[in-house]
Amino acid sequence: MKTHVFKHMEYHSAMRPAPIALFAALVPTIGVAAAFVLSAQTGYIHSCNPFLDGCASISATGRQMPGAMAFRAVQLPHAAVLAALWLLSVAWLRSIDAISPSTARWVLICGITGAVALVIYVTFLGTKTPIYSFMRRFGIYFYFLGTALAQVIVAFRVRATRPELGLSGLGRVLLLFSGLPFLLGIANLVFKAVLDDPDATENRIEWLAALSMQAYFVVLYVAWRRSEFRLSAQSGR
Repeated sequence: MKTHVFKHMEYHSAMRPAPIALFAALVPTIGVAAAFVLSAQTGYIHSCNPFLDGCASISATGRQMPGAMAFRAVQLPHAAVLAALWLLSVAWLRSIDAISPSTARWVLICGITGAVALVIYVTFLGTKTPIYSFMRRFGIYFYFLGTALAQVIVAFRVRATRPELGLSGLGRVLLLFSGLPFLLGIANLVFKAVLDDPDATENRIEWLAALSMQAYFVVLYVAWRRSEFRLSAQSGR
């Protein structure tokens, strides 16, 4: 009769989360661009440069098929990625001693609120009944607000990191990209008050604000790579 002796063994593995930040930056941008092209080809919106002409809002690209298919295909997974990204951001800042428990809670509250609001927005996009229209507007406003606030908080914490980490410069860039949507929002209120037909201007501002928020995640990707941020898993018997 043979006796098998199992030695104590430990397994270690580490994952680099940086690609998640790059996914959050690029995939929704590509998806919205694809939705815009499809909607323009079918004649639902005008073919133009929305950043310069303001011919259509971001929402307009995802209201009708086939653009709606591309829009939903990336935005719903993007919401899940956003929730994971804010959890990872808090873990990263904790690993470099750059965030307090109370500030971490605010990042998660704002960030996850934004992610849930994005799901609500995409779910009710294209609906016309009053209650659905309210839910759609509720979703988009809270998505922008929650995500932008989480970005600002993280940017301030990165800006305040220890000099030897070499991240404070990236923190300044993060502050620029996270602060721009708020400045554009103020400008939008001014234009709405003084222009007879502010729709095109509002569309331009919406596209620029969204682009700034996506660029933020590219910089976050660089910061995670520079700090060699990794998640470790360990198991042992």
